[in-house]
Amino acid sequence: MRKKVIAGNWKMNNDLNESQNLISKLTSGLSNEKINCEVIICPPFTSLQEASSLIKNTVVKLGAQNMYYEENSAYTGEVSASMLKSVGCEYVILGHSERRTIFGESDSLINKKIKKALQSNLKPIFCAGETLQERESGVTKDVIRRQVVEGLKDILINDLAQIIIAYEPVWAIGTGKTATPAQAEEVHEYIREIIGSLYNKDVSENLTIQYGGSVKPENAAELMSQKDIDGALVGGACLKADSFIKIIKSV
Repeated sequence: MRKKVIAGNWKMNNDLNESQNLISKLTSGLSNEKINCEVIICPPFTSLQEASSLIKNTVVKLGAQNMYYEENSAYTGEVSASMLKSVGCEYVILGHSERRTIFGESDSLINKKIKKALQSNLKPIFCAGETLQERESGVTKDVIRRQVVEGLKDILINDLAQIIIAYEPVWAIGTGKTATPAQAEEVHEYIREIIGSLYNKDVSENLTIQYGGSVKPENAAELMSQKDIDGALVGGACLKADSFIKIIKSV
């Protein structure tokens, strides 16, 4: 059975005090629960070290929201994989739609980041998804194929077990709109087909694929009941401990 993963992407939210309060409520709320999934939080860089300390000896794992593919040198404002490892990160989100659309990250840049993360023993949460215009134009599968194929270019089959793919339709992120379970399942199934063609069927069947896009307690269980949906990359709903806990428990 594939591993279920619930990850919370805090985005540019929560200063240090707010991060401490949220983590305290989250870990306290989960302490007596039987958790059937991997739980990951991805705070902003400024809270990572404190978060690492606060989640020690709990079920919660730590991820970052981005990283650069170079190790060090004159890259003002960037953060390296070794820096993330040094503060306790196990995961890193790469290729998020906001990085693609707002900051202009290309498929080739994301591919370099994925390779660097794997070399550094960080597990990438690799995001792919189409815009509303692309969906309405009927090119969703073309977009997904390009992003997945280019993002995983030259990635070895043995490294696939360390990668989580997150399907996040751009039109459903922070908009309140959610892909229907059927719409989400269709794309998740297609991603498995792509992985099967690039690698093999066993690899594709064992790959964890999350859904991201306005996931909330009210729709989480139905989304994750789909055959090919293995969890959620949660945005706004992870900023309140009670709603995030409800999503985790829905697994």
